Amino acid sequence: MFQTDGFRELDRQECLRLLAKVPVGRVVYTRQALPAVLPVNFSLDTDTSVVLCTSQGSDLVHAIDGVVIAFEADEFDAATRSGWSVVVTGRATAVSDPAEQERLSQAGLTSWMPLKDPVFVRIGSEMVTGRELRGTSSPR
Repeated sequence: MFQTDGFRELDRQECLRLLAKVPVGRVVYTRQALPAVLPVNFSLDTDTSVVLCTSQGSDLVHAIDGVVIAFEADEFDAATRSGWSVVVTGRATAVSDPAEQERLSQAGLTSWMPLKDPVFVRIGSEMVTGRELRGTSSPR
């Protein structure tokens, strides 16, 4: 792994392990031809895809279903100037199979927001990259 001044690249397994530790990340997609970022709660599924739950008729579902998007999650400690960031890039798809919807529902993933007609969205983990920042001394 390449290493430079306090940063360390993370391999896929490290990235997935870290993603499993946090409940909130950001969906990065295109809305009306402009970049958009939306915080969402999520979980990792057994196939390492990112799964979120939102409203069937939401603008988010319409904007990302069938599209390659990015998903980012991180954790940082300002006091120690350390932390990590992971980006998952893959195709987002609304889960339409009733058995799969039931399985995901039983797994306990729910939106933190009240939803009408909830739907699960899966983001494939075709590309997973991450970086760790190790604490550095404060600038003088």
